[in-house]
Amino acid sequence: GPNGAGKTTLFNLLNGFQTPTSGQVFVNGKDMARSKPHVLCRAGVGRTFQIMRPFTRMSVRDNVRTGAYVRAGSEAEAAEVADDALRQVGLSAIAEQLAGELTTKELRLMELARALAGKPHTLLLDETLAGLGRDEAAEVVAVIRRLSASGMTVAIIEHTMQAMVQLVDRFLVLDHGQVIMEGAPEEVTKNPHVIEAYLGKKWSAHAED
Repeated sequence: GPNGAGKTTLFNLLNGFQTPTSGQVFVNGKDMARSKPHVLCRAGVGRTFQIMRPFTRMSVRDNVRTGAYVRAGSEAEAAEVADDALRQVGLSAIAEQLAGELTTKELRLMELARALAGKPHTLLLDETLAGLGRDEAAEVVAVIRRLSASGMTVAIIEHTMQAMVQLVDRFLVLDHGQVIMEGAPEEVTKNPHVIEAYLGKKWSAHAED
C-alpha cells in the first residue's frame, strides 16, 4: 500500500506496540490483541523495524544475543541461539565486528538475525529492503526465501514491487487503513483498484499487456 495506508500500524497491532480499539489478534488459537510485545515475542511473533537502532558499540554477536533472552534459559543457550541465527543470515564471519561499522545490508541482516534469535514461527519484516541496492536486496531476499522454505511464516511490508512479485505467495493491499485486495501476485498487480491506489501508470501499462 501507499505511504500512510496503515501497514506499520497493522504490524504494531500484531506484535503489541499498539493496542487495537476493536478486533482480535490470534496467535496459536489464542486472542493476544492486548498482550505486551515481549509476551507476543515469546509466543512466536518476531519483528524487524524499518528504522534500525543497533547497539553500535556492541559486537554483531552481542546485538543478536539480545534477541535470544526472551526464550533462552542461560547465557550459554543465548550464545548458541545467537550463533545459529547469525549462520542463518550469513553473518557468522563478522560476528565480532562492531555493529557501528556495518553496511546497511549487514545491519538489515543483523536485525533479521536478532529477530530469529527469539525463535519465531511468524516473522514480521518492516521494509527490510529499504536503502539497499538491487544486488544487496537480492541477497536479503534469498535469505528470506530460505526462512520461508524452512516452514516459517513471513509477512513483509515492502515498496519494492518487482522483488516482492518474485518472493511472495500472496499480497494484501491496504489503502487508508482498509484492505482493498488480497490474492496472488499475478492477480493483484493487474487489479485496477490496486493500480490506482499504489502501482501507478507504469504498472498500469504492464497490466494491459
